[in-house]
Amino acid sequence: MPLHPQLALMRAHRAATGARPLYEMSLAQARAADLASIKADRGTAHPVGEVVPLRIPGPAGDLDARLYRPAAPAAGPLPVLAYFFGGGWVLGNLETSDGICRRLCAGTGCLVVSVAYRLAPEHPFPAAPRDCHAAVTWLAAHAAELGGDPSRLAVAGDSAGGNLAAAVTLQARESGPPLAAQVLVYPNVAYGADTPSMRDNTDPYFFNRTSVAWYWGHYLADPADGADPLASPLRAADLSGLPPALVVTAEYDPLRDEGERYAERLRAAEVPVELARYDGMAHGFLTMTGTLAAARGATARVAEYLRKALSVAS
Repeated sequence: MPLHPQLALMRAHRAATGARPLYEMSLAQARAADLASIKADRGTAHPVGEVVPLRIPGPAGDLDARLYRPAAPAAGPLPVLAYFFGGGWVLGNLETSDGICRRLCAGTGCLVVSVAYRLAPEHPFPAAPRDCHAAVTWLAAHAAELGGDPSRLAVAGDSAGGNLAAAVTLQARESGPPLAAQVLVYPNVAYGADTPSMRDNTDPYFFNRTSVAWYWGHYLADPADGADPLASPLRAADLSGLPPALVVTAEYDPLRDEGERYAERLRAAEVPVELARYDGMAHGFLTMTGTLAAARGATARVAEYLRKALSVAS
């Protein structure tokens, strides 16, 4: 279908104001612009019961994190969701995922923990997936102290965060902890992907194939690392034994085809999978809850999936 009218208006505004692609900026400029854009599009902060800063031990020092508690929690220990923000492993921080985490906390009744993994190029692959797995391992061991249930632990993320959530499931399959579900929102799962969606999406006013190459170029110290399944989960030889998954894709996204191929491979490995493509949407739409009705609907869909996967009463 055509680009959604709300996104078409956004594109026209960017064109009229001469908006520059992030890949034409310095890292500092891109990080600031990314944060400003997400803050502008996420709308009013969704209410939750409490937001608490955490420090979680990582493989190279403590990691900053945020714990979101629901306003009216159910009795007993709550399910726990570890969330990893997007930004191509280069941009993003706890603030850029705040809007999503608040809505997921309120919509699921779970404890949500957002993890600030180390960013590239200062800390290239495999720093980020190692950090994220360490954080999830710590959460499993300390869930009870936070009021959580380690037997109902899930991972989720958008874009690079979806990549990292998938990488965590691969690591957890080998060394724990057990995971109950994974949610991968327009994940980049294949370095060097040459797909129709990668070739077709070149619009400079949205995330495009040049954006993809720019992020990978910062993330990988050596292009050969792109063959590692922790960088490119789609390249894993075996996807069996991974937790049930919801994969969300967007029609106007260079990563659409690889995300959908990953869902197909999970299904072929007998992993229960739900795939939801949002037609008319572009990469990054989930963070635009203050601007796009589809973003609010998709966030509600993710929350509903997690409630069922983690057996949370509505």
